[in-house]
Amino acid sequence: MLSQPFHSTPQNAAPIKIPELGLELTIRLPAQALSGAMTLIETVNAAGFGPPLHRHREAEVFRVMEGVYLFEVDGSRFQAQAGDVVCVPGGAAHAFLNLSDTPSRQLVMMLPAMDAERFFLELAAVLASPHSDRAALNAFGAPWAVEFLGPPLSRST
Repeated sequence: MLSQPFHSTPQNAAPIKIPELGLELTIRLPAQALSGAMTLIETVNAAGFGPPLHRHREAEVFRVMEGVYLFEVDGSRFQAQAGDVVCVPGGAAHAFLNLSDTPSRQLVMMLPAMDAERFFLELAAVLASPHSDRAALNAFGAPWAVEFLGPPLSRST
C-alpha cells in the first residue's frame, strides 16, 4: 500500500487557517501517502469553536491531544478530553465544540482518505464569502458527498 516512505514535519506541512470556524489544521498524512486508505490531520480549535453539524461517507477517529470537547454523534452528546479517542462511523451526523478556555488540539484520521488539503482550502473560501449560508455550504459539499445539517454546537445547547 505504501509505495515510498512519507515524512511530515512542521517545516513541510503548512497549516490551513479557517477563522470562521476558529480552525487551524495541518495535513500530516495526505491521501496519496497511503494510496487513499487514510488521511491524518492535526487540528487546533479556538476556544468555543467547532464545525457545523455535518455528515460524510468517511469514518473519523479523533484523538484529543489537549483540552476538552463536547461531541455530538447521531444526536448523542458526550465530552472527550485529552487522551480520549472518539470514533465517528461514516455517514453519522456529527459536530464538536472546544469547551476549553484556550485553544485545544486533536489528531484526526479519516478513513478512507480524502483530499483534505483541497477540501479545506475550498471550504475556507466558501466560508469567507459574504454569501456563505447552509445552501452555499451544501452546494460546495455535494461533490465531496458532505452534507451540512445545522449550525455548530454551542455551550448553551
